[in-house]
Amino acid sequence: MKADVTTLAAGKAGTVELSDEVFGLEPRQDLLHRMVSYQLAKRQAGTHKSKGRSEISLTGKKFVKQKGSGGARHGDRKAPQFRGGGKAFGPVVRSHAIDLPKKVRALALRHALSSKVKADNLVILEDTKVEAPKTKALKEAFAKLGLKSVLFIDGAEVNENFALAARNIPNVDVLPVQGINVYDILRREKLVLTKAAVESLEARFK
Repeated sequence: MKADVTTLAAGKAGTVELSDEVFGLEPRQDLLHRMVSYQLAKRQAGTHKSKGRSEISLTGKKFVKQKGSGGARHGDRKAPQFRGGGKAFGPVVRSHAIDLPKKVRALALRHALSSKVKADNLVILEDTKVEAPKTKALKEAFAKLGLKSVLFIDGAEVNENFALAARNIPNVDVLPVQGINVYDILRREKLVLTKAAVESLEARFK
């Protein structure tokens, strides 16, 4: 399929041929959901921790007689029911990551790209070169292009001036093509790919 190429100044810069194998699939919600769940689970720190009764620093001396107290037969103060005692079945340090085959992850990325094409939310940009890192000028350029919530994917290296100018604009993300991922694509309304990014993606999935 063919797509129009635009410039940052909202001018026309010809067309580019998009591969149907990458941008022309029928999006599957189940694949996208599995991939987003995989990403969010993997990035959880999993550093939450509470102490069990074996880790509490309290005396282990039996503090009440076994018989005759009229109460329960407690062994020590570290039991979960006492103030300062260990937590029963508390959280432990662990990984929240789940398994997802590499081929499924790659397919989910293609479906995410295709979903943007189908929703007419894909913009192909000639490049992201700007003369100076001026946020005000970049905001005006985005307004001309109708970009409010947007993810920019550049080539192997992001233009430094563009990244500096864009980082203070809310709801705007800028990533190199190596960092493209399903979650960031779906969380923004528009996806903007440079010509270099399109070539890199098509070479990656060839």
